[in-house]
Amino acid sequence: MKRILLQVAYDGTGYHGFAFQENILTIEGELNSAISDLEGRQVEVIGASRTDAGVHAKKNIAVYDSFMNIEPEKVSGALNARLPDDIRIRGSYAVREDFHPRKCDCIKTYVYTIINDRYDIPTRSRYASFVPVPLDAAKMDEAARYLLGEHDFKSFCSVHTQAESTVRTITDIGVSRRENEIEIRVCGTGFLYNMVRIIAGTLMDAGRGRIGPGDIKTILEAADRTKAGPTAKPQGLCLEDIVFLDETGGSV
Repeated sequence: MKRILLQVAYDGTGYHGFAFQENILTIEGELNSAISDLEGRQVEVIGASRTDAGVHAKKNIAVYDSFMNIEPEKVSGALNARLPDDIRIRGSYAVREDFHPRKCDCIKTYVYTIINDRYDIPTRSRYASFVPVPLDAAKMDEAARYLLGEHDFKSFCSVHTQAESTVRTITDIGVSRRENEIEIRVCGTGFLYNMVRIIAGTLMDAGRGRIGPGDIKTILEAADRTKAGPTAKPQGLCLEDIVFLDETGGSV
């Protein structure tokens, strides 16, 4: 038996999120089906990040235990032949047998993309949120800086969360503009349900002038979801990267 790690990229538009749901189309469900077909037995993956419905990923991580005599590096090609075109395994290799993607220290990077223009761009509408109202990216970036570090992010979390603690750490965050496109980049050791989308919605409120950058501190201290901005649309969000750290500080 060997544990295989999969680097998974997907367009989340047609899926009800990553996590498996009975009789509903999900990323995890498609992975389970493809791997089970390859292995000739029922297999269930363990995913690193349970992205929401409509959210995309360039690099999510999943692992499963294989009993086949196949080189781990060749698993990606074998699975891609069985997966739909909007899901791709971009790399596969063996990891230690006790490796669990949700129990290891890691840094996750999410990017939220906004088309900020008078009219939407049809070729970008699946992958960016359209906002026709002018946004001040500099004020959004200033507001974002108040989120750096360890905080109680209860104000930036869905009321439906099942997390025991709402304390999380953001290691890096920034907002930048290039012509009519605004990018919010957030890195952290872990995120709450809807946390990045609520951060994006609140920063857009700062960009519109509805709140001042310094109001972010007050919103954090309130620990009240109603004090933060709206939950931004899912299609603008993409899980860009996950880096796991082993005991030596290297990436797994």
